[in-house]
Amino acid sequence: MIAIIDYGMGNIHSVQKALESMGAQTIVTNSPLDIKTCDKAVLPGVGAFGDAMLEIEKQRLARVIKEHIKKNKAFLGICLGMHLLFDSSEESPGIKGMSLLKGTVKKFQARNMTKVPHMGWNQLRKVTRSESHKVASECPLFKDIPDNSYVYFCHSYYPELKNKENIAALTGYGIDFASVIWQDNIFATQFHPEKSQSVGLKMLENFVRL
Repeated sequence: MIAIIDYGMGNIHSVQKALESMGAQTIVTNSPLDIKTCDKAVLPGVGAFGDAMLEIEKQRLARVIKEHIKKNKAFLGICLGMHLLFDSSEESPGIKGMSLLKGTVKKFQARNMTKVPHMGWNQLRKVTRSESHKVASECPLFKDIPDNSYVYFCHSYYPELKNKENIAALTGYGIDFASVIWQDNIFATQFHPEKSQSVGLKMLENFVRL
């Protein structure tokens, strides 16, 4: 069973529909008890970092999310759901994130003919690392997905990680930013897999099969 965490922000039902089309059993919930009993969890999100963190704290969801991850259960953050895993965001100064991923979320600066927000289809470029570390092609979400595949983005902010080894894919938009993150049992995508047609659905299927 996969818990889709509903904290009042995000396209919850499109995520649920996409996961269920890939064979998952899901529950949309904001109940800590429900989340504790599930073996996987997804944190979607559309909206502002500060408002989202206030809702997560108000509904006492941060603790159960951290407990879920500590128990080595698979976790997927999508778009804003990715940002909330970091220490902070330039979108909401003074508001602390969950600090499950070290770093901050920064705003795109319009440059080189790029517009903000970054909206539309763009490519995932898998990151190759030294032999002493996992390489991006080993990321379970990438099974049977070619390099440079196109996925759908809609965002004005991007994550800047302290540990670059956790970057599984980069995307170019004025700068190269982390579009897929993999840290142990934490997976996170800056794009929306539920809106990314066959590539996004395949990534969700890979998550379901973990």
